[in-house]
Parts: sequence; C-alpha cells; structure tokens
Amino acid sequence: MTQENINLNKINKDKAEPRREIAESDFTTDVPSENKLAKHAIQVHKFGGSSLATAECIKRVLEIIRANCQLNDIVVVSANGKTTDSLFALHDLVERTIAEQKIQTSDEITQLITALAKAQEKLITDLLNANNTKQLLLRLSKDIEQLSHWLAGDIVKYRNDILAFGEVWSARLLSALLNEQVCPSNSIDSRDFLVIDNEQSCVVDTAKSAAQLRQRRQFGKLAVITGYISKDSRGNSCTLGRNGSDYSATIIASLVAAGNVTLWTDVDGIYSADPRVVPNARKLHRLPNGVAKELGRLGNPVLHAKTLLPLINPLSEHHTHLHVASSFDPKVIGTEIGKFGQIAKQELSVTYLNDLLLAQSVSFTGKTAERAKAEFSPLCMDNQKGFMVITQEQQKSLSQWLASHDVEITFKPVSIIATVGHRVAERGDIKARFKRSLKTAKPIDILGSDNDHSVIAILPETCSIELLNSVHHEMTKDVRHIGLVVAGMGNIGERFLELLPAQLNKVYALENLHLVGLLSSKKALINNDGIDVAQASKLFAQEAQNYDTEQLISWLTQNPYDELIVVDITPSEDFSLLYEQMFSLGIHVIGANKWAASSSTKHFNNLVNTADKNNSLWLGNTTVGAGLPINYAIEDLRQSGDSISELSGIFSGTLSWLFETYDGTTKFSELLLNALAQGITEPDPREDLSGRDVQRKLLILARKAGFELALEDIDCQNLVPEALQSLSTHDFLARANELDEYFSSALSDAKSKGACIRYVARFQYDDATGVTAKVSLEVLPQTDAFANLTPCDNIFQISSHWYQDNPLIIRGPGAGRDVTAGGLHSDLVKICQQLAHKQHQVRIKGIN
Repeated sequence: MTQENINLNKINKDKAEPRREIAESDFTTDVPSENKLAKHAIQVHKFGGSSLATAECIKRVLEIIRANCQLNDIVVVSANGKTTDSLFALHDLVERTIAEQKIQTSDEITQLITALAKAQEKLITDLLNANNTKQLLLRLSKDIEQLSHWLAGDIVKYRNDILAFGEVWSARLLSALLNEQVCPSNSIDSRDFLVIDNEQSCVVDTAKSAAQLRQRRQFGKLAVITGYISKDSRGNSCTLGRNGSDYSATIIASLVAAGNVTLWTDVDGIYSADPRVVPNARKLHRLPNGVAKELGRLGNPVLHAKTLLPLINPLSEHHTHLHVASSFDPKVIGTEIGKFGQIAKQELSVTYLNDLLLAQSVSFTGKTAERAKAEFSPLCMDNQKGFMVITQEQQKSLSQWLASHDVEITFKPVSIIATVGHRVAERGDIKARFKRSLKTAKPIDILGSDNDHSVIAILPETCSIELLNSVHHEMTKDVRHIGLVVAGMGNIGERFLELLPAQLNKVYALENLHLVGLLSSKKALINNDGIDVAQASKLFAQEAQNYDTEQLISWLTQNPYDELIVVDITPSEDFSLLYEQMFSLGIHVIGANKWAASSSTKHFNNLVNTADKNNSLWLGNTTVGAGLPINYAIEDLRQSGDSISELSGIFSGTLSWLFETYDGTTKFSELLLNALAQGITEPDPREDLSGRDVQRKLLILARKAGFELALEDIDCQNLVPEALQSLSTHDFLARANELDEYFSSALSDAKSKGACIRYVARFQYDDATGVTAKVSLEVLPQTDAFANLTPCDNIFQISSHWYQDNPLIIRGPGAGRDVTAGGLHSDLVKICQQLAHKQHQVRIKGIN
C-alpha cells in the first residue's frame, strides 16, 4: 500500500502554511506586495445560496471567513437564498406575457420586482451600518431600475444580464459587511475577467481570464467574486448553468493555482446518497477525483457536473484539493476530493436521475455513434443496441442533429439509478449485488460507464424514493470504515500489533477496520490511507515524527473515518486526560490505562456522561485482570437484573507471585529482588507494594458494579514502611532488607494458625451499613479460595443476589503480554460488533 503519511507538524497537507485568523494587523491601508502574499497558498471559499439566504446565515459566513481566510484568499458567492429562482420566474413570466400578449400580468410582474427589491433591502438594512446601508440601497435602486428597463425591452438579449443580478447583489453586500467588521475587501464581477467560448461547452480562455483577474484583485483586500456568471469572447453575459457557482469557484482556483477549494453549502459533505431523501446515507469523507466527477455527472445533489474539470489536469504538477463543508455546522469535518489510497477507493454511493429520455436510432451504432457521443455526452450509451440516455433539455437539439442526417429517432421516458465507486464496473461482486437489488424494478438495461466508475440501470419508470433507499441499503449495508489508532508502543503494544494481521483475516467484525495511527509518548505515525499491519512496528521505527497534544487532537478532529477507535496501552495519566476530548468527538476508547477509570468521582462521571452524549463506546476489560473477563461478567450481571453485594480477590499478579512463593526459606527482600530481576515487579517495586494499583482496580470494579465510589473511600495498607517510602529507587533497593522482619513475623503468625498471608481487595455493600472497601494483607486459612493460586494468577469472587451461597469465581493469569494483548483484541472485536449495528441518521442543519 502506498504510504501517504500525515505530517503532524503540518496537519493540513494541502496548505503551504498553517492557517491563521485575519488579525487586527491585517487591517492596513498599506497594500502588501504580491510577492509577500504569494508565499501563502491561496485558498478559494465558495458559499452557496442557502449559506447566504438570511442575515443570520450571512453572519455565520462572516465568522467562517474570519476563522479560515487570509487576505490573499478568494471568496466566491452565489445569489442570496432563492434570488436566482425569483429572477428566472420573473424572466419566464415576462417571456410568457409577451408570447401570449397578456396585459393583465403586468401587475404580477411589478409585484415580483417589488418582492425581489424588498428582500435585498431587508438584508442590507439588517446587516450594514447607516452609511453603507444608504450607499447600497442607492445602488440597488439603480439596479432595479435597470432590471425593469431590460424586462420591458429585448428580454432575449438581456436574459443573462437579468439572471446575473443575484450574484452581483450578494458579492456587493458581503464585501461591504467584511469592510465594516472583518477586513479590507472588494467585490469583483466575474464578467470583468472570466471569458468562455460559449454557454454550451464553457471552455475558458485561461490566459486572458487569469491576466484580467490579476488586474481586478486588489492586494491587501479580500476578493469577493460573483459565481455562476461570465462573458463570452464577444463580450456577452453568460451563465455556467444552474448551480454553476461551484464551477466558477474551481475555474477561479485553477486561474490562481489555489491550494484548496472549499464549497460551503447546507450539507456537511458528500453522502452515499442524497441525505435529504435517504436518512441512512453515510458521509464519504474522502473521494477520488474520478469518482467525484462521475457522481457529479450522474446527478449528485452537491457536485455540479463540471465542478471538478478545472482541478483535474494530468499534465500539471499542481494539485488543488476540493472540500465540501457545511456553513451551518463549520466545525464538522466535511468531504475531501483528491488523490487517495486504497481505503478511499472502497467507498460506494448510489445516485439517481428522473425525467430522462432513452433515445433510439441507427445513428447510435457504428462510426456515427462516436460522433453522437462527442456531441451530446449522454449519461450512458450502448452502441451495439443503438440507444443513449439524455436529459429532456437535449431532446430538441438531438432531434435537429439527426434530422440533418435524415435519420429517424424514437424517445421513451426513463430514469436511471447508479452505483458509483472506484472501478466498480470491473467488480463482478458489485455488479451482481446491484442487479439483485433491482429485481423488482425490472430495468431496461444495466451497463457500466466508459470510465468504469459506475454501473447504471435504466428504469422504465420514475425512480421512487423507496427504491432508492432499498438499493442504497443493499449496496452500502456492510460498508463502514473504522480507523484504529494504537497508543503505546511498549511490550504489550508490540504484541497487540503482532496479533492484529491474523485477527483481521479471521474475524468478520473487523472486516472494515484499518490501522491508521501509531503513537508513543513523543512520536506518531499517522496515515489516512492505512498502515501496513504486517510492518507496523518497522514503519513506526522508520517514519514516526515528533508531535504534541494539539497536533494529535487536530488530526483526531479531522479524521476521515465513519468511526475511530483509540486503543490506549499507555500507563500515562496525561494521555488519559485526552479521553474527554476524544469522547466529545465521538471517538471510541479501549483502555488498558487505569487512570481515567479510577479518577475522581466528578471527572469519572463527566467522562461517562460525555461518552454517552456523543455515542462513544468506552471499554476497559484489561484495566483489571489483564484478559480475564471480569468486567464483562459484572456488566452482564447488572444488565441481566442482578445486584452485586461483594467483590473480592487477589488483583495483583506481582503480589500474587510474591505471597504464593514466599514460604520463609528465603528472605522477603531477596525474593523481591529476584522478582525485580525477572521483570515481575515494576522497576520500582514500591509501586506494587504500596497497594495503590490494587486500590485503583477495586475502585474500577466497584464503579462497574454500579456504585459511586472514590479512591479515598477505599482503605489501603501500604506494605512499605514509612521510612522507606520517600527514598530514591536505588536507596530503597539498597535498604530492602528492612522489609524482612515485618513479613517474617506476619508469615510466622499465620503459620502458627495453619494459615497463610495474601494481599486481598474487598468491597462489600449492605443496606444497613452501606459500603466498606479496603485492600490489605490478610491471614487466610489454607482452604480459602484465595490461598492456593498459581503464582501470578488473579482471582475474582463475586457475591450477588443470584450468587449468594456459592459466589461466582473467575481465576486465571492476571498479567502477561499475551493475555493482556488478547484482552485488548477481545474489546476491539466487541466494539466493532456494536458499531456494525449502529445507525446514523443524517441531520442537515440548513434543511431539517
């Protein structure tokens, strides 16, 4: 797999420098030199009509610009709200009035003009100060006068000039508002620089347009440019088609070699189907250029058919990335379109178009078929069967073209539905599944596109919403990309990664899991296109980079996955403090780290509530008992309706080994040093002997059992004498023999009673006395369940309403890299199984 690693020192790889807000220092009358500004990668931000529909929307856009733009960037705007629709309606009404010679509609025309003017007046007065309001109202009045004059004159000649007013008003208003509140700005009418050959092919005169744009831009001012409109080589106003502002934005981006284009709209990205009619559509975080282009061609509601054309130049070394984001929820990561690896190429989506025509003619076979295809760019075509599918708007021109060849043609109303994805037409499994999903629709034909990025079904009837939802479910039900980040590259982390390749191959629940991040305390390897699991440790050693917490959170916030799971195998309290931010981002956590689960009651409850609020899963089976299913057992009992009254056992593998082995024949200090040499204890054995680790484990289990408890509520016997507690590790080990007298005496007393000593954790709850909890050295009879363990084993005893007379006991190895790594994999499978059934309902803030 190609490695495209993310540099955490430059999270946004498409930007030449980190973005900064427009600062007070930018408000200057001195015009910065072009060379000074050129060192910053230019970005283009395009705002659609819904993003500029109301005063509230425009204020939101102002904040987006404040947070994301530099002075050398470019803002492209659509007309406010439905202004262009109103201009179309006005134009069409006048055209019909002339054709039908209806005098009585003049009042209706006047009413429409008045409504149009009042809508603009309201935006101006709601947003601008008195002086700017006066100036813009005066200019608006002149425009309305000009509009009325054109409507009364040669309406065919001035059609595009009439339709251009919406963008002109929008750019003028936003620029004035920016000048008032944010930064110096100037509005530019794109007809003053953008030259195309004609409205049909829209081929841009790149050299002339780029030169004229350079002349119009005022350095030191943020340019606000009209979308949708341009001029032809004869100077006539042209439009780029409905929703053509997106196309304008990418044309302008290509003229200035922009590093990035962001389309701000009412939807926070591209989805696997139109989210307005398919509630379970998935956001597609990353789309390859070719797939996005095919989606736009086949009717995706967000992508204009020609939007990507200016950005895809195989001969150019410059690459512009395209983002789609929501102006209604700008903090939510959108969709990025560009060049990506294999994971992004696995995405599937379903799109449809109604009100189409299937045109059949002998001219659509043989050599003339290629000429017909070049002339009309049909949605799909079969030159063996002699048909093509076109839009209704193409019917007249196609009929005229064939009439010149003296050839007959038949038209039949049809619709299409298509599955779109990288090279899907070459994948037999996708084509077979698509065909099965359409068995009740009885398609006329199913064929692959020329670029192989779609499989298209031609339907004899309108594609219903029910059919669209059904086909979408069948094509995408198993598709959910889950990113995996492993934090902690120590002994257990290495073993977890060693087990991962085999797990991915044999566990179905992990089918869509991708390793995308590896972290140590100082270095990180992040790759959105996936890290080769078979070489994970080697790649980390070779390619990991230094990072800090801010950079890590920035990447986590912008990760391109449906779900993200962080496996925390660190002992770090600092890393556990990131859990709250992770949960707020909807990230799931598997923690072997005990700090968060045993933190203060307030912090712990806040973590639980934040995770619940954001549907984040938090599993920590390995925080206690390594891979033993103690957490699962407690959770299962509680969910089944049982109530737990007592938890007890030996929770430390180190203390289990020490007291199972200590029989008095060897001094306790010698045994301790031997355990240290074998790696059984912590590097400082006082970490084990203090009992703090056992105390935290008991707290974790008590909370899991449903009790609100704090660490200070658990009495803890420290087995290290006070005189040895504050020494350095070296000095403590040198004086370890001072432990011998205490443990020798304790063991002798126990033996005199036919008993033994064990370090035991106990939690009890009684309705009358409440909670008691402690961890301490106890004297136990040799017949006790805790007395005869294999050294290093843990044992857990649960008493409950169901297990009163005969407590439930779980026993087994409580430490070790294999069992702990296995326990982490158990949690991973459980989370992925739960996520497989998770449903995402799309919420579109600008529409819902």
